[in-house]
Amino acid sequence: MPHAPQVKIPATYIRGGTSKGVFFRLQDLPERCQVAGPARDALLMRVIGSPDPYAKQIDGMGAATSSTSKTVILSKSSRPGHDVDYLFGQVAIDKAFVDWSGNCGNLSAAVGPFAIASGLIDAARIPANGICTVRIWQANISKTIVAHVPITDGEVQETGDFELDGVTFPAAEVQLEFLDPADEGDGEGGGAMFPTGHLVDDLEVPGVGTFKATMINAGIPTIFLNAEEIGYSGTELQEAINGDAAALARFEIIRAHGAIRMGLIKSVEEAATRQHTPKVAFVAKPRDYVASSGKEVKAADVDLMVRALSMGKLHHAMMGTAAVAIGTAAAIPGTLVNLAAGGGERNAVRFGHPSGTLRVGAEAVRNGDQWQVTKAIMSRSARILMEGNVRVPGDSF
Repeated sequence: MPHAPQVKIPATYIRGGTSKGVFFRLQDLPERCQVAGPARDALLMRVIGSPDPYAKQIDGMGAATSSTSKTVILSKSSRPGHDVDYLFGQVAIDKAFVDWSGNCGNLSAAVGPFAIASGLIDAARIPANGICTVRIWQANISKTIVAHVPITDGEVQETGDFELDGVTFPAAEVQLEFLDPADEGDGEGGGAMFPTGHLVDDLEVPGVGTFKATMINAGIPTIFLNAEEIGYSGTELQEAINGDAAALARFEIIRAHGAIRMGLIKSVEEAATRQHTPKVAFVAKPRDYVASSGKEVKAADVDLMVRALSMGKLHHAMMGTAAVAIGTAAAIPGTLVNLAAGGGERNAVRFGHPSGTLRVGAEAVRNGDQWQVTKAIMSRSARILMEGNVRVPGDSF
């Protein structure tokens, strides 16, 4: 019987922050995949190698982790004051769906460099040497990100001495500003930034318990818990949780009930088809620990400890969007994140994660009884790993 030949699609494989993903220009996708729908989702799943019942993604570009099962589509923006539109797709590993419900903060660091290198930024905007500022419209969450990309001899500078815990080799620093990162609305504590209307809630999880929780929409919807209250110290590395099936199941049911309280889903069952959001994380006061690289982190080096789960597993470092949520929550007195960091008003925190430490800043102002966060700021790095074409069977989408 005849078989469809493979088709070639221009693509670039890039590390951004502590994630990797396959980047496309919208114009390079097959015509039927240039619009949202089943064809686009099927194409991206086949590129990454999902769904894979073996959970390995051997027959695709993914590497079977939440940090590497990612896709990005960029196009020139028609939105005033923006250069490019950035659409992020988190591809499920063993299930047949692409989650479009949130952003990837780590890959955000690669959007500016890719936009410049792939001709999506007008040449007149790119200095011979210096910094090229790229204004990005994050289409998943309708927010603006500003990337400050270093340029040397008219090209994106990728090498440098900026070190990022969770990434083995140093590279050039890309500074990111997440403008107005929180959702807004009316209500006590900041409205939709805190969808329940409170800085701290009692989250009741049937069959598991009731826990103090800060539920925030900033960067990415996130549920913060106290580590001690759920039996952890905040120094855990991946295997301590990812090797414990019962713990993962408990976190998932907590996440599902938190998602209901946040108004993101209506039933626990819906959580299975919304793996990317919300995130669940737990915080603790500073203490000494040894990171996954063997690096010693002292309590004096950090303001608090944070561990976060992504796509059902403890993340090896920290999701960039969750770092925005951490910085935002830390800037608002009374949240669990703020209290773990010692309380009070602050415009930046350095937190400990499984791979080391990360600093994130946030500018928060209080208007009456409401809080507004104007921006969150952090630095990442990005590097092109491979460019050319990906190939997929022509009948797979």
